[in-house]
Amino acid sequence: MEKDSRIPVYIGGTPSPDDAVLVEGAHAMPELGHAVRFHAPKFGHQPGCFCCAARGPAANAFSALYRDRATGAAPYFNRVVVLASLPGEADIKAALDQDAVTKARFRLG
Repeated sequence: MEKDSRIPVYIGGTPSPDDAVLVEGAHAMPELGHAVRFHAPKFGHQPGCFCCAARGPAANAFSALYRDRATGAAPYFNRVVVLASLPGEADIKAALDQDAVTKARFRLG
């Protein structure tokens, strides 16, 4: 069986200093580690509508994390912890399932 080398994503939990963190909305930014904030679409404003048809907020946040890791702007990380509301979690899961670039780099842990 081939090993899955994509970066695992964990929804909820306590991030360690070596983790990257995606923080949604009003959740507090962690004191340690590298974090990127994203905002889930408001109710009735789904990803794929005219104003954000290219990619959703979570997919863009995943890309920012990956870019920061690749360029050295963030410390190297082996996993991502998500701190989000239920709509934010849904946006994360949708990006992991439907966005080709996100799906190629990350997986639900």
